[in-house]
Amino acid sequence: MIRTVHVSHVGRVRPVNEDSVFVSTLEHGYTLGVVADGMGGHLAGDTASRLAVDTVAADLSSLEPGIPLEGIRAALGDAILHANEVIYQEASSDERLHNMGTTIVAVLLSGSEGYIGHIGDSRAYKVASGQVTRLTDDHTLVNELYKSGQITEDQLETHPRKNVLSRALGTDEDVTVELTPVSISDGEVLLLCSDGLSNRVSRDLIGQISGSLDLPLEERADRLLQLALLAGGEDNITVAMFEHQEEVVGQRKKGWDS
Repeated sequence: MIRTVHVSHVGRVRPVNEDSVFVSTLEHGYTLGVVADGMGGHLAGDTASRLAVDTVAADLSSLEPGIPLEGIRAALGDAILHANEVIYQEASSDERLHNMGTTIVAVLLSGSEGYIGHIGDSRAYKVASGQVTRLTDDHTLVNELYKSGQITEDQLETHPRKNVLSRALGTDEDVTVELTPVSISDGEVLLLCSDGLSNRVSRDLIGQISGSLDLPLEERADRLLQLALLAGGEDNITVAMFEHQEEVVGQRKKGWDS
């Protein structure tokens, strides 16, 4: 059984929350989570992230039962590409939305196995046996510089162009989706987040809190949110968590904006 929770907060500086999030248990044993971090100004960022989440959720809400993992991969990839088309066309038809775009990180699970799809610098982490593993690779200019050896790992965090994306959803007519297989075993946690969390809370601390199995999932998500706020909260903050539990008496899902 997969338990879920999501939280989102505007942060301490920005007037509008340009993040969007969707988490749901779908029919036939599927679980879907989507986090999108919009860009292009208040109206444009809001619109881009909302369109991304709404399109992916609508496309995947009525999946047939028993789809094999390769079908899960294809369905998730197609839904994200459809969202790219929707955002790009909307931006092309309205000057107020010119150049809008968004990051996206999404997971589609069939039972405890599935795929993560992502574009941009919103991230997915897996926490298992006290160890945290990052499952996504940022599509940013500085990450490209790092991979090509032009800057060091330490410079990744302080580079003045750290937040410049090399790939985004909706800014170009064609885009490539990164698709990564994932599975969650009993006691393991999958976390999706916008960079409002990952830029302010270290990976080790994310793993420590997410893996605190003695705490309710809701409390772990809220603690991560509060840590990002305490660290400055300059950006919008969104967290979605998925935990595999073999036996749960009554599944309780909770999501809120505060």
